[in-house]
Amino acid sequence: MTRPLTVMLAAAEASGDSLGAGLARALKARLSDGVRFVGVGGSKMAAEGVQSPFDIADLSILGLFEAIPAYPRIRRRVAETAALAARERPDVAILIDSWGFTLRVAHAIRKASPNTLLVKYVGPQVWATRPGRAKVLAKAVDHLLTIHSFDAPYFEKEGLPTTFVGNPALAKDFSKADPARLRTAIGAGPDDPILLVLPGSRPAEIKLVMPAFEDAVNLLKDRRPALHVVIPAAGTVAEAVKARVAGWPYRAHVIEDEQLKDDAFVAATVALACSGTVTTELALAHAPMVIGYRLGALTYGILKLLFKPPWITMFNIAARDFVAPEFVQDACNGPALAKAVGERLDDAGLRSRQIAAQDAALEKMGRGGPDPSEIAADTVLKLLAERGN
Repeated sequence: MTRPLTVMLAAAEASGDSLGAGLARALKARLSDGVRFVGVGGSKMAAEGVQSPFDIADLSILGLFEAIPAYPRIRRRVAETAALAARERPDVAILIDSWGFTLRVAHAIRKASPNTLLVKYVGPQVWATRPGRAKVLAKAVDHLLTIHSFDAPYFEKEGLPTTFVGNPALAKDFSKADPARLRTAIGAGPDDPILLVLPGSRPAEIKLVMPAFEDAVNLLKDRRPALHVVIPAAGTVAEAVKARVAGWPYRAHVIEDEQLKDDAFVAATVALACSGTVTTELALAHAPMVIGYRLGALTYGILKLLFKPPWITMFNIAARDFVAPEFVQDACNGPALAKAVGERLDDAGLRSRQIAAQDAALEKMGRGGPDPSEIAADTVLKLLAERGN
């Protein structure tokens, strides 16, 4: 009896958990019982058969200096992940996003098992900051699966074979989302305004970004008592979000169910969102948004010197314009956010114009292409076949 292909998937954050789950589904569709999964991930990967030995919330670190006190914990988790690879002997290890963690895992696996095929899924944004990482990655892994069409030249010139698979966020399907179902679930009427609040998927984002969002929501609720507040919470921070929201003087609906989250994206009148993958998903759901982000002061000071683009949101970068307004660091404060959100709550024309501009930016990003998870799965299987697996 032929032993099943053993695939290791390692993700350290909620966005990587989604990528890993999509890739696992695509591989199962091709191989059925001919594949088994091991690795590190969150609830979405667990649903596809990847049982993580620890909670990836431990690895969700934000900021250069903030990572220093967490270093011993990260080293411990790297060692556990490498030990898992040594024990399970995967045919391929696919290391998803999360630069610091996955690079250390790659080095550990390479040292313990030099013949394991190492694939990085999502490269560091060397086009925006720290271009030297391309050379570092080229020495650490065998192949890169990238989600940006403009990534390849940066890595290939360093000798790293690269395959553009597309941005999985652009493949998000909202066709089955039902805004009426969400409105029923929260007791909202068909025309009641709904504010979606998305404070991030990392514990540090809840600590740094959530206070400004909370101040903004307080101001908005004072002026608009009928406003319904909905918070779709990532599994990595759901408990922290619920604990914080419990003390609010008004009802905020924290949603963890994935179907209701999709419903909420489509039902939103306006969204207040932490910068990240979720902004692309909101744009796909035709939700006008205001974007906020904060880092630790020292980390922000350094990144401000290193980061090249004037925008931090992918569709704004694609459009080369502030299609959705961005409020970063000190600008990310309650009054400024409330003003921008309030303008959109009160002006249907402004909302429509922003939705149209977001749509145009999504086209520039490559919306409508093949499913990236499918291309990623085919690429991994091709690489294994070339090795004789």
